[in-house]
Parts: sequence; structure tokens; C-alpha cells
Amino acid sequence: MHMADALLSPSVGLVMCAASAGAVAWSVSKIKKEGLCDQKIPLMAVTGAFVFAAQMINFTIPATGSSGHIGGGVLLAAMLGGAPALLSIAAVLMIQALFFADGGLLALGANIFNMGVIPCLFVYPLLFAPIVRRGLTKKNIMVASMLSVVVGLQLGAFAVVLETLASSITALPFSTFALLMQPIHAAIGVVEGLVTASILSFVAQARPEILECGKLSSDVSAVSFKKVLVALVAATAITGGALSLFASAYPDGLEWAMEKTAGAAALETSGPVFAAASAVQAKTALMPDYAYAGTERGTSAAGLIGSALTFAAAGGAGWLISKNRQRRA
Repeated sequence: MHMADALLSPSVGLVMCAASAGAVAWSVSKIKKEGLCDQKIPLMAVTGAFVFAAQMINFTIPATGSSGHIGGGVLLAAMLGGAPALLSIAAVLMIQALFFADGGLLALGANIFNMGVIPCLFVYPLLFAPIVRRGLTKKNIMVASMLSVVVGLQLGAFAVVLETLASSITALPFSTFALLMQPIHAAIGVVEGLVTASILSFVAQARPEILECGKLSSDVSAVSFKKVLVALVAATAITGGALSLFASAYPDGLEWAMEKTAGAAALETSGPVFAAASAVQAKTALMPDYAYAGTERGTSAAGLIGSALTFAAAGGAGWLISKNRQRRA
């Protein structure tokens, strides 16, 4: 569901950038106010890296000719809390846009809002958390994960439709585009919900304290997260370095809906704002489309490099905010 710049007008793109920047600033403020336990800083780094790797694996949606990948917002929020999770998913999307040209720079704010703000700051506290607070059982985790992921993706997909409508993208008429976007992302949500529930069930068995931390600064200093961290690092390496090679070649849900609606999976752009954004991205993208320039090779390297960059960005953000709070205290 990574939007390209062509789906947004400059004004809508800038408004969404401002909205996401405000949400990120609020999250930073919340972390500074409530604190962030030292155990969650490496967890931010590792979970962010895992989500980057996992997003590289597109799975086929049967009988549709389309594919999907996990968003990871609900998974991150369940393990980190809403505010740290938003910083982690923002790091994922920024690395993807800047270094791999996955999603437009003008559309970065919209992508952070649709895939990060909605699941982390709205769906997680209003839907996931109340269900899991009733008891950290496999049933509750499954129900919370499935419901939250499906609802989050439905809201995110509808936000894409509204953003294209506000941008006056006439090639994507509202009703037709919405009728294609919602069902395909419901199907993607079912798969992501199962993946999320499986991972969280493992975490609940290995270290339930991770999911039971009600506050950012909950005291879990006596608890070792080593088992979970090692498992996630291994999963990240395997997913980004090996499983990414077997990703589905079908267009993802957004591209599929666009092709069915407009007859093409990509739209043309024109104007100085689009040209400037494209020029910046051309200079920063080390491996466009996760491949070496001019080739179709490099997926494994891209998975490992991107995961490492996300690890540094997400973990570094948590560390800097935590250190800044300690200095002020």
C-alpha cells in the first residue's frame, strides 16, 4: 500500500506530510514524558528491522492475480506501544523511500499516516489493547490481531482512496477505486492478521512482559528479552536474505486496484514539485526497487542492507530520545 507521488497533488501530499510530522512529534513528546525503558530500545531496533524485511515478501492472493505484504503497524504497537511503534514504522517507510525508491517522497507523509498513524495511534489503543487486557490468552491474541489488522488495513486503504479523491486524480474515480481497494485489502488483512497473531503468541509464551508493559517506562529491567531478540534477528536475516527471493511477482493490492480502475499500475506525473521529488529520490536511492542499478538482481542484499539501516534508524531514534530525557531529568 505504498503510494507513489503520482497519486497525490502537491497540496494534499504536503498536508499529509504535515499531519504525519505532527503525529511523530506527538509520539516523541509522549515518549519523553513517560519515558522508555532501556529494554525497549533494542526491541524498537529489532522489530523495525523485522518489519522492513517482512514487507519485502509479497504473498499471492488466490484467484485475484494480485499480492500483498504485511504492514506491521499493529505488530509493532503490540510489542512497543503506540508511540514507539509509530517511530519504528516511520523509520521503515523512510528507508524504503529514500534508499530503495519504494513509495514516493511527496507521498511519504501519506504512507506514514496510512500505514503507521492509523494502526499505531488509533487501532491499537482503541481495539487491540482493550481485547488483550482481558487476558493474555491465545484466543484473545488471535481475536485482537485479526480484528485490528483487518480494520487497520481497511481504514488505511480507504484513506488512500480519499487522498486520491482530494487530489482530483480523475483516472481513479472514487466509487470504482474504493470497491476494488477495500475487498483486496480485507483479504491481505486476513493473512497479516494470522502472521501477527502467530508472532505475538510466540512472544507471549517466551516473554509475556513485552506485551504486558502498560506504560512505556514499565520496569522490566530484571527481565531478559534476549530470547525474543535473538529469534527476531534470526527471522529478519532469513526473511530479508532468503525468503524475499520467493516474493510473489503479482502486483500488490494498490497496484492491482489501480490497474483494474485506470488500466495501468502507475500514473504519469508532471510539474516542478514532482520533478524535484523525483530528482532527490534518484540521488538517494542506492538500490531502486530493491535491485542493483540497471539489473534485477540484489534482492537479498537489499533485504539485509535495508534491515540494517532500519535497525540503526529505529534503535537510534529510541536511544536519542531516551538520552535526551535523562539529560533533562
